[in-house]
This record gives sequence, C-alpha cells and structure tokens, in this order.
Amino acid sequence: MTRKQKLIQDVEDLLNKHGNIDDTSINPSLLEFMDDDIILSIINNLLDQKENTIEKDLEWLEKFKKQE
Repeated sequence: MTRKQKLIQDVEDLLNKHGNIDDTSINPSLLEFMDDDIILSIINNLLDQKENTIEKDLEWLEKFKKQE
C-alpha cells in the first residue's frame, strides 16, 4: 500500500466513524490529482470536525448536569 493509498484509507475510516452515516468509500482516482499535503489537510479537517462535535456534545450534556 502506498502512502497515498494509506491516507485515502484514513479519510475513509474517519468518514465511517461519524455517527448516522453509511459506509463511505472513496474512488482513489478522484484523489489522484491531490498531493499528500492536501489529503492530510482533509484528514485534519475531519479530525477538527469530530473534536468540535465532541465538545458541543459535552457542552450540551453539561446543561443537564447543572439543572440537577
């Protein structure tokens, strides 16, 4: 597996770990024109989105904790 194939697999894995989303696969030919830095940027953006979602969920849960 090449580095680019591994990065594409990482993107797919991150996409598939988001709740309520059907399994996603990426046609590698769609990303062939992208270099590793662009694909890494996609990965970082997905990780940021996941982190933001977790933070929002925690804030939402804290509201219930404060009500008690």
